[in-house]
Amino acid sequence: MNVLAHIKELRKEIDRYNHAYYVENNPVISDFEFDMKLKQLEEMEKAYPQYFDKNSPTQRVGSDLTKNFKQVEHRYPMLSLANTYSEGEVMEFYNRVKKSLNTNFEIVCELKFDGASISLIYENGELVTAVTRGNGTVGDDVTANIRAIKSIPITLNGNYPSRFEIRGEILMPFAVFEGLNEEKAKKGEPLFANPRNATSGTLKLQNPSEVARRKLDAYLYYILGDNLPHNTHYDNIQQAKQWGFKISDAVCCCKNPDEIFEYIHYWDIERHHLPVATDGIVLKVNDLIQQKNLGLTAKSPRWAIAYKYQAERGLTRLNSVSYQVGRTGAVTPIANLEPVLLSGTTVKRASLHNADIIDSLDLHIGDMVYVEKGGEIIPKITGVEVSSRVTTMSKVIFPDKCPECESFLVRNEDEAAYYCPNDDNCPPQIKGKIAHFVSRKAMNITGLGDETISLLYEKGLIGNVADIYTLKETDLSTLERLGEKSAKNIISAIETSKQVPYENVLFALGIRYVGETVAKRLAKTFRSIESLAKASFEELVQVDEIGEMIAKSVVSYFSKEEHKTLINRLQEAGLQLSSEAKEAELKSSKLEGKTIVISGVFYKHSRDEYKEIIEQNGGKNSGAISAKTSFVLAGDNMGPSKKDKADKLGIPSVSEDDFLAMLK
Repeated sequence: MNVLAHIKELRKEIDRYNHAYYVENNPVISDFEFDMKLKQLEEMEKAYPQYFDKNSPTQRVGSDLTKNFKQVEHRYPMLSLANTYSEGEVMEFYNRVKKSLNTNFEIVCELKFDGASISLIYENGELVTAVTRGNGTVGDDVTANIRAIKSIPITLNGNYPSRFEIRGEILMPFAVFEGLNEEKAKKGEPLFANPRNATSGTLKLQNPSEVARRKLDAYLYYILGDNLPHNTHYDNIQQAKQWGFKISDAVCCCKNPDEIFEYIHYWDIERHHLPVATDGIVLKVNDLIQQKNLGLTAKSPRWAIAYKYQAERGLTRLNSVSYQVGRTGAVTPIANLEPVLLSGTTVKRASLHNADIIDSLDLHIGDMVYVEKGGEIIPKITGVEVSSRVTTMSKVIFPDKCPECESFLVRNEDEAAYYCPNDDNCPPQIKGKIAHFVSRKAMNITGLGDETISLLYEKGLIGNVADIYTLKETDLSTLERLGEKSAKNIISAIETSKQVPYENVLFALGIRYVGETVAKRLAKTFRSIESLAKASFEELVQVDEIGEMIAKSVVSYFSKEEHKTLINRLQEAGLQLSSEAKEAELKSSKLEGKTIVISGVFYKHSRDEYKEIIEQNGGKNSGAISAKTSFVLAGDNMGPSKKDKADKLGIPSVSEDDFLAMLK
């Protein structure tokens, strides 16, 4: 055997041992024998550098090279899952899917691993890019660090698509976490709060050798691509096992709610025997076509949900209640507590949400209260140990005035929260609106953090978002913790923000109920701020996904003189407040003047894709059938209520094939 053949054979052999040890959890040789094999390969590669291969097992420890992470845009957005904490809500999810699909379906149940989400991209069987979740749209390229994780294959086996993306969770096993914290304790360094935090911190290290030393693990659970081998999620991830990926043996395909709940109950106990952290169960519709038809919301897929097990609970004393005013004017009560340790972190404060929660708990200052970390993130009070209460304790009474500006609070009939109506003059609301305006998903003005905004407001340099565009370098460079370089960078970011698209500016204005998705929808329909400001309530509710509550809020916003003045100042500053150029993106005007409702299950495109197609050809989408509806794009199992209404109004139905033929 020649030298190159010997090196290649050694690499294959070591890859097999790695897979058996890290993926199958079934070592076939001793650690000593493995180390000797690896050392032999290292020596041969050193002696024959012309045979270097970046995918060799010897390269998986990484180098000591320090570099910054670049950001990569996700081809498919990495959405988070909607969470539920009750079996009743799981049943509601199941029934929603059943009603929407109106046909048979399966639910795949999986363990919800508690680590750091990752997206791995493979081309021609080789790992090319690994990207963190980031903000869901872009993430950090951590490929060098991921290559140091032994349970993630660098090259694949078998018959795989030429390009695909596989997602999963990077995890730190409990044993590794405990050992790492022991090391940090000996050095007098701060300890990691939990394995999830330790994992996230490790992925952001600039030294892949240290990443390799920390022995992270990974489970993969979802594949995306154009030429996947199967039409179901379950079959695809089982196929991924054959390619070399570590897939949990706990994945189960369920045909009815009884099987789902049996799975949930079983793993509520058994998960505690696992070597890595889990905090719940993920439920996914199995069929990929059904997934496409169910579609996505702005934040999460409609075809999946996460059921989270009950969080750890602690008992502690309620010392006081304070009240925070958000940018929308909502007043949130905050419980100030005696510190209590929950899920590895010390909790001193908890949200009480609203006045109704306070009343239902019958809270008194000094009560011993039960505290949970809902979803292991936000602490909340879930109960009171009434037996510990004494008669001298004072009852917690929700205020009737804003704690910041003393305006009388108001409460809408259909909402639980109390609001301060003084939205343009209440200090925390003003500062909150400015913070929202400069945020990354809005105007993306870096450098203007909460502290800087507060300083600028207190010094009278900004009183609303338009004032940002009158700031000078000298206004900023004299502030605490800011120098000339920081001031220059902020002014540059302010100038760059003038090129932010109209839909982002609309979101940045902070109109109540107008989030990212609604802002995009409004910007597509009303292509300038002037046309949106003139839109009537009736015109707004005709827009797809715009309900009465949103329409009322938009009309109310543009009816105020101070908001009209604000918009004029932003226009004078040079912000993008129209998107007329986007008209050129239309593929045709074949649907011009037509209002179309989509209903049913489709096979050639998803509902969201059909909405795009309608808009690209000049049509309008609507969520409700009315006399103004031109026709219904009807798939299989069209909703009976929509069908009845369409029949009564004489609205024609067009099939998927006929609709596509119409556009040719």
